[in-house]
Amino acid sequence: MAVTRGFVGRRAADSSRVPPGQYVTRDFPVLSAGPTPYTQLDAWDFTIRGAVDNPVSWSWAEFQALPHEKFTVDIHCVTKWTKLDMTWSGVPLDTLLAAVPTQAPYALAFSDGGYTTNIPLADLRGGKAWIVDEYDGRPLDPEHGGPARLLVPHLYFWKSAKWIRGLDLRTDDQPGFWEMFGYHNYGDPWKEQRYDGD
Repeated sequence: MAVTRGFVGRRAADSSRVPPGQYVTRDFPVLSAGPTPYTQLDAWDFTIRGAVDNPVSWSWAEFQALPHEKFTVDIHCVTKWTKLDMTWSGVPLDTLLAAVPTQAPYALAFSDGGYTTNIPLADLRGGKAWIVDEYDGRPLDPEHGGPARLLVPHLYFWKSAKWIRGLDLRTDDQPGFWEMFGYHNYGDPWKEQRYDGD
C-alpha cells in the first residue's frame, strides 16, 4: 500500500489533558469573528459595570500596576484543536472583582469590535480566570487578542474574549455573540458542549 511521504498522522493524545474530540497542535491558530482591532494603550481601559453600586475602571497604566501572575495552562478550542502548556501573564479576575462588590450571578464580557460572551460569575472567581496581557513572555499580539484578553482555560476558548474591555455584571444570563448563533451557552470541553443541545 502506498503512503504519501511525510504523512505521519496525529499522535495519540493524553486523555487526562485533552478532552474528547480534540487534537493537539503546536501552532496557535488565529480565529476571529471580524477584523482585528488595534487599540492604542492610552485609549484602553477595563471596566466592571452593571449590577454594582459603582462601576470601576482601570486605565492601561493602572492595570499594569496591579499584581500579575505568570501561569501555564492548556487551551481547548471549539474547532477541535488543543494547545498544551501555554504560558501567560495577567491579572486574576479575583483581584479585579474584589473592587466591585456584587450579588450578580452572571457576567457578559464585552470587547472592542462589539464581541460579547456570557459566563457565570462563579467561573471567573476562585483562581479560574485572568485578564492576560502577555503570552510566552511577550506582549499579547493583537491577532491573539492584545493588548489584553479574558482567559478562562477550563471552558472552550471562545469564552476567553479577545480585545477585552470589561464585564457587565448581570442578574440574568444574556447570551453573547456566538451563543446567539447556536453555540453552547456554557462550553465545557470535557462534556463536548460545542453547540446548543450538546
